Amino acid sequence: MALDDTDPEADDKVFDDKGVKIFIDPLSLNYMNGASVDYVDDTLGGGFKIENPNATSSCGCGSSFKTEGSGGGCGSGCGCHG
Repeated sequence: MALDDTDPEADDKVFDDKGVKIFIDPLSLNYMNGASVDYVDDTLGGGFKIENPNATSSCGCGSSFKTEGSGGGCGSGCGCHG
Protein backbone atom coordinates (compact mmCIF):
# COMPACT_ATOMS: atom_id res chain seq x y z
CA MET A 1 0.00 0.00 0.00
CA ALA A 2 1.24 3.43 -0.86
CA LEU A 3 0.24 6.97 -1.65
CA ASP A 4 0.37 7.39 -5.42
CA ASP A 5 -0.69 9.93 -8.01
CA THR A 6 -0.79 7.66 -11.06
CA ASP A 7 -3.89 6.38 -12.84
CA PRO A 8 -5.41 3.04 -11.82
CA GLU A 9 -4.71 -0.14 -13.79
CA ALA A 10 -7.47 -1.25 -16.16
CA ASP A 11 -8.77 -3.97 -13.81
CA ASP A 12 -8.47 -2.02 -10.53
CA LYS A 13 -11.63 -1.26 -8.57
CA VAL A 14 -11.81 2.45 -7.80
CA PHE A 15 -13.48 3.81 -4.66
CA ASP A 16 -13.82 7.39 -3.44
CA ASP A 17 -14.00 8.12 0.28
CA LYS A 18 -14.13 11.74 1.45
CA GLY A 19 -12.39 12.89 -1.71
CA VAL A 20 -9.63 10.26 -1.54
CA LYS A 21 -9.51 7.86 -4.48
CA ILE A 22 -8.65 4.29 -3.53
CA PHE A 23 -7.47 1.78 -6.15
CA ILE A 24 -7.56 -1.93 -5.28
CA ASP A 25 -6.45 -4.71 -7.59
CA PRO A 26 -8.84 -7.70 -7.95
CA LEU A 27 -6.67 -10.09 -5.89
CA SER A 28 -6.27 -7.67 -2.98
CA LEU A 29 -9.97 -6.84 -3.03
CA ASN A 30 -10.74 -10.35 -1.74
CA TYR A 31 -8.61 -9.69 1.36
CA MET A 32 -10.01 -6.20 1.99
CA ASN A 33 -13.70 -7.15 2.22
CA GLY A 34 -15.04 -5.63 5.46
CA ALA A 35 -11.74 -3.92 6.33
CA SER A 36 -11.20 -0.32 7.32
CA VAL A 37 -8.04 1.53 6.30
CA ASP A 38 -6.71 4.67 7.93
CA TYR A 39 -3.55 6.71 7.45
CA VAL A 40 -1.92 7.50 10.78
CA ASP A 41 0.93 9.87 11.51
CA ASP A 42 2.52 9.63 14.95
CA THR A 43 5.92 9.94 16.62
CA LEU A 44 7.07 6.69 14.95
CA GLY A 45 6.18 8.01 11.47
CA GLY A 46 3.23 7.74 9.14
CA GLY A 47 1.63 4.80 7.44
CA PHE A 48 -1.51 2.88 6.72
CA LYS A 49 -3.33 1.04 9.49
CA ILE A 50 -5.64 -1.79 8.48
CA GLU A 51 -8.40 -3.15 10.70
CA ASN A 52 -9.69 -6.31 9.09
CA PRO A 53 -12.30 -8.52 10.79
CA ASN A 54 -11.19 -11.40 8.54
CA ALA A 55 -7.55 -11.32 9.69
CA THR A 56 -6.29 -14.40 11.50
CA SER A 57 -3.00 -12.69 12.39
CA SER A 58 -1.43 -9.30 11.91
CA CYS A 59 1.88 -7.52 12.21
CA GLY A 60 2.77 -5.41 15.21
CA CYS A 61 2.69 -2.18 13.22
CA GLY A 62 -0.88 -2.75 11.91
CA SER A 63 0.04 -2.43 8.23
CA SER A 64 -0.26 -6.06 7.12
CA PHE A 65 -2.27 -9.15 7.96
CA LYS A 66 -3.16 -12.58 6.69
CA THR A 67 -6.56 -14.21 6.40
CA GLU A 68 -7.83 -17.77 6.70
CA GLY A 69 -6.54 -19.76 3.74
CA SER A 70 -4.10 -17.09 2.56
CA GLY A 71 -1.08 -19.16 3.57
CA GLY A 72 2.41 -17.79 3.94
CA GLY A 73 3.37 -14.68 5.82
CA CYS A 74 1.95 -11.22 5.91
CA GLY A 75 4.17 -9.83 3.20
CA SER A 76 5.73 -7.15 5.37
CA GLY A 77 9.03 -6.77 7.15
CA CYS A 78 7.56 -6.37 10.62
CA GLY A 79 6.25 -9.93 11.00
CA CYS A 80 2.83 -11.34 11.85
CA HIS A 81 1.49 -12.37 15.21
CA GLY A 82 -1.54 -14.48 15.84
